[in-house]
Amino acid sequence: MNDMTPEDTTADTAALNERHRQRMERKKAVIDAKIAAADKKIGIIIVNTGNGKGKSSSAFGMAVRALGHGMKVGVVQFIKGAMSTGEERFLSRFPDEVSFHAMGEGYTWETQNRERDIAKAEEAWQQARRFLTDPAYGLVVLDELNIALKYRYLDVHTVIADLLERPAMQHVVVTGRAAPPELIEVADTVTEMNVVKHAFKAGIAAQAGTEW
Repeated sequence: MNDMTPEDTTADTAALNERHRQRMERKKAVIDAKIAAADKKIGIIIVNTGNGKGKSSSAFGMAVRALGHGMKVGVVQFIKGAMSTGEERFLSRFPDEVSFHAMGEGYTWETQNRERDIAKAEEAWQQARRFLTDPAYGLVVLDELNIALKYRYLDVHTVIADLLERPAMQHVVVTGRAAPPELIEVADTVTEMNVVKHAFKAGIAAQAGTEW
């Protein structure tokens, strides 16, 4: 049996609210101090890696965000290119703001030709270099670059050297599984996407709007 009166309940709620207010007040002070200390503004390297879904999705979300801030966006897709994607179709609507280059020929298990894959990766990196030397581009998306590095289609040290020589305020997003340790070391922000559950494991096919 509950012996609490309405007055008791009101008092408990008020005390809970006051503890919450005090906790948030302390938290705000800590966060405000961290924000004040983070006063540098430079272009950053972001790496999205891991076996989970969302690496490219996050990168293209940042592309849309950059467009909202009036930035020009350069996109190079390594490996991908054999099929049209939703992100390519959408971003192609902004030809003055977005330069989109899908330069692969499909998944490595489909192409089955290492020499041709290397040639395509090298061609794609030449386009990436053009973006990385042009300060007009505020954001450069290098989609699935990690896969090209994983299979050694490109030299990781050459890639890193080019990334570090880019314009000071240019941001770069690199996606793909198995990001090499050397790239993780020089990146400013690294996120690893982990699989908790995926529809494909239940026999559900990849579908437009969710996977491509």
